Amino acid sequence: MISERVAAVLAIVDKLGHGEVTTYGDVSAEAGTGPRQVGRIMAEYGHLTAWWRVVRADGSSHDPARAVPYWDAEGIPHNGRAVRWSDYSRKA
Repeated sequence: MISERVAAVLAIVDKLGHGEVTTYGDVSAEAGTGPRQVGRIMAEYGHLTAWWRVVRADGSSHDPARAVPYWDAEGIPHNGRAVRWSDYSRKA
């Protein structure tokens, strides 16, 4: 069983559509918790959702080698390490 906070974070990430990305900070603001808590939740439960759609404020992923194929499949602009915010038209 997962906590209400974990469920809230996962529900926010689940709302992101194909090709959409957001930051840990944005998720935390919506969930009413801190970005580090979101990071911990994603580290433990990210496999239950589209974890590659949640990135750091600079656009980087905690695991770019695994995120890049997902970003490519969804048309998310990146430089191989991070989402390129300047080329991304919709920050969720």
